[in-house]
Amino acid sequence: MNARLVQLLEAALKTIQEQGLVPPDAAPEIQVERPREEGHGDFATNLAMRLAKPAGKPPREVAEALVAALPETDELERVEVAGPGFINFHLAEWVLQAVVPEILRAGAGYGRGAVGNGERVQVEFVSANPTGPLHVGHGRGAAYGDALARVLEAAGYNVEREYYVNDAGRQMNILAASVMSRYRDLVQGAEGTFPEKGYQGPYIRDIAREVREEFGDALDCGFAYPEDADDPEQAMDRYIREIRERIGDEAFQAVSRRALEHILAEIRADLDAFGVAFDSWAHERDVVEQGAVAKALERLREKGHLYEADGATWFRSSELGDEKDRVVIRADGVATYFANDIGYHWAKYRRGYDHLIDIWGADHHGYVPRVKAAMQALGQDPEGLEIQLVQFANLYRGAEKVPMSTRSGQYVTLRELVDEVGRDAARFFYVLRRSDQHMDFDLELAKRHTEDNPVYYIHYAHVRIQSIRAKLEEAGETLPTAAELAEADVSRLVEEKEGRLLRRLQRYPEMVEAAALSREPHRVARYLQEVAAELHTFYNSHRVLVDDPGLRRARLALVEAVRQVLGNGLHMLGVEAPDRM
Repeated sequence: MNARLVQLLEAALKTIQEQGLVPPDAAPEIQVERPREEGHGDFATNLAMRLAKPAGKPPREVAEALVAALPETDELERVEVAGPGFINFHLAEWVLQAVVPEILRAGAGYGRGAVGNGERVQVEFVSANPTGPLHVGHGRGAAYGDALARVLEAAGYNVEREYYVNDAGRQMNILAASVMSRYRDLVQGAEGTFPEKGYQGPYIRDIAREVREEFGDALDCGFAYPEDADDPEQAMDRYIREIRERIGDEAFQAVSRRALEHILAEIRADLDAFGVAFDSWAHERDVVEQGAVAKALERLREKGHLYEADGATWFRSSELGDEKDRVVIRADGVATYFANDIGYHWAKYRRGYDHLIDIWGADHHGYVPRVKAAMQALGQDPEGLEIQLVQFANLYRGAEKVPMSTRSGQYVTLRELVDEVGRDAARFFYVLRRSDQHMDFDLELAKRHTEDNPVYYIHYAHVRIQSIRAKLEEAGETLPTAAELAEADVSRLVEEKEGRLLRRLQRYPEMVEAAALSREPHRVARYLQEVAAELHTFYNSHRVLVDDPGLRRARLALVEAVRQVLGNGLHMLGVEAPDRM
């Protein structure tokens, strides 16, 4: 309908230009939007206010001329000029009513659009370091990333999901050393001093037991972490070097691989239980070993973007929007994580995607300019890489905030969260707010079976509609099929609360498009709350199974359309649409 109103306004503008009321070269973009306040029509435009200056006339005078010049159409009940020159459009009842058969015929396809035009988009998300289980902080990125991918698909994009495994570098050495410390405890039968900078979760003990099952006591090198370490970071590095020298690099890498395999298996299982699947898992180690990093750095060197200073190799990122230059090769000859990230993103561009979307934690906001600068230096369009930041989720049990630290082993895992509140509540709560806003996850609210729990409120709306089917069956009747209901006389839907439902349903396709373009799946969650509220209000005021056969069938068609839209929207958030509660 938005596009149709633009057409009508284009015709009206042409008419008043021919009449000499507006200069022929005045051609602003015509914008038609939903008004913010109810009662201001179904759509509104500020076109007259934008034409006032070139026309040299008051905005209301231009607006009245536009309204008078609009082609006749039965799609509009009335058009009015409001305020300083807004034009408000009120749709005819039949246009609103027509959304019901449209939904019933389209089914799961209702709301799916083509704004994406088949553009190939890669969404890389979660990508948590494989040094421990996924916790509730990772859950928000998982829920947001998967919901965004689903919304983009519904809007016509060709989406691929990727998880980037950071399995190269110091953190993997720290993980292996942490396992070796617990392994030594098992062999010795007593706990020694554990590295202060090691990973301390119970999963480290599980991996240590697996290592001992595979290697027996052969890897016990008789070396323990020093009790009196002054500098924990330096002590950790010395501990790693000593273990590698004593057991050999091959054995050390075997321990590292065992730890990686164990943790990745757990991550995959947790994501599967959370309803998140990836098309590909890219490994940092592969990026390095296959030469992507070396090739990217060589290209930067050829273009004059690298220089040597203080024994290290630097990237001139400050010349391309970053606050300062960045090291890519340290003085010890080891590539930085940033260098590996350059290689990874350059390789992603070369895979032929039209657009890349990375979803990172908000604490990485300072990392964005340097990555974009590197892509620009490599000759890629930096706008082709989009970074969406996700704020951390604070978890509360009542009024008490739950402490979170992966390194110290203090956290609530994503698996524990799903086990406690359920997958649907977890996913819905995560996407209820904008991803770049802080959120407090209220465990007690998420488990509550009351209307103040938003996911329960929406589920209850869906179940209420399903209960009508049960009532029909109890009466020995069968609910007509969607195709049969699509033929109902929807002109019978004239009550105010029916009209409010119809208006809400009509907005679904444009909401999906807006959510995709803005990268804001929380719009879907908010919309579903609004639909549920309208359904509950209607249901509490009007009977569906009335004696009048025509009205009965029309209302059955209406609530079935609502059920379909609720199901479509919940699916985009990865949330089930239950038949009973």
